[in-house]
Amino acid sequence: MSAALLLTRSAPDNQRLAARLNAVGVRTLSLPLLQIEELEESPEQRQLILDLDRYHAVMVVSPVAARLGLNRLDTYWPQAPVGIEWLAVGQTSAAILEAYGLATRIPAAGQDSEALLRLPVWSTLLEVPDFRLLIWRGVGGREHVAEVVRTAGGAVDYLELYRRVAPPHLSEDLEQALHNGVTGILISSGQALEHWHLAAGDFWPQQRDWRCWVPSQRLADQARSLGCSDIIVCKGADDAAVLAALADHPLER
Repeated sequence: MSAALLLTRSAPDNQRLAARLNAVGVRTLSLPLLQIEELEESPEQRQLILDLDRYHAVMVVSPVAARLGLNRLDTYWPQAPVGIEWLAVGQTSAAILEAYGLATRIPAAGQDSEALLRLPVWSTLLEVPDFRLLIWRGVGGREHVAEVVRTAGGAVDYLELYRRVAPPHLSEDLEQALHNGVTGILISSGQALEHWHLAAGDFWPQQRDWRCWVPSQRLADQARSLGCSDIIVCKGADDAAVLAALADHPLER
């Protein structure tokens, strides 16, 4: 049995990436580490959307946040308010916003908070008196951007649209992956890493030896703190970045 790479994003994302990896001879298995649960809209969240025109910029952290946020926007605004800078962490999120008609800025290189903060537009935004930023996200995350904005005297609010939970039977599925030849794993977020670590249980000593591909140095440091030693940092989280990293650091070793 040849070695296999465990894909751990959403099922549709895994299916799309698997097709591209299989085409270059990489065997894959799919096991999402996160299950998305949309949050019910609270009165406070509704007010954030109703007050959208009070913000100078909106940052969208994921495709899920983009889709769910636009659903809310469409409910309360016949037309999106003008004068807002739309910022996205990755190309997929940006494409969703662009398809809705919102001109969106994304980093030229990198898909993390640091890359986003390198966009030239921040030098202008952070000089705006009483600058206000709204972040569309799941529960938790992207605190670094908020810290930078608040340090510069700006204000940050969060529109939390979903939560990520561990799928059922994750421990059993990870154990089965060991028997199916998995020797590598793709991890896309800190929460996915936590779910993997907790669900591995008694099998963590074997699983932490898998080669682990991550999208940022910050996540690499988190994985190393849990005992992972064979860590590859991709230049981003999109499919192209994963394919490039696998070409430079193959699964078989």
